[in-house]
Amino acid sequence: MTSHPHAGIPEPDCGRTAKMRVYSDAYLSEETGDVGGIELAIRETKYFTVYALLFIYEGAPNDEAIPLSGSILNKHLTLQGNWVEHLVEYPSKKEIVQRHSVRLEGNLDSAAFQGDLKIEGLAFPDKARLKQVPQIWLCNKRGNPTPKTP
Repeated sequence: MTSHPHAGIPEPDCGRTAKMRVYSDAYLSEETGDVGGIELAIRETKYFTVYALLFIYEGAPNDEAIPLSGSILNKHLTLQGNWVEHLVEYPSKKEIVQRHSVRLEGNLDSAAFQGDLKIEGLAFPDKARLKQVPQIWLCNKRGNPTPKTP
């Protein structure tokens, strides 16, 4: 598997999200160079069911999508899943695995998603306001999300 030249995302994730609707609030801090925000790639399937990939950027792009599934009815989206986070403890370099349940609920239309994001065990912004974009940031040919000054 080859990696994306900007961030180490496997190329198949760009392919996986290419035909999905993508919503984002990703930004690049001009002051620190850090990437922040979240992105949600959504594919609606039969009978009001939805499959999604959630990307969380905290300083650097997350190269592993969090798979979510749920339903949509009258523009109300409900998604849930589990995030298995692989961390490295320093200075021992011991691998730590943390599991967090993830729930996303709100209103979705062709231009935006607005709702609540809850990640078990993490102090994470409760409100999500994402605008539709052509693709996830990691697959963006420019390699940069919208610059933002803190």
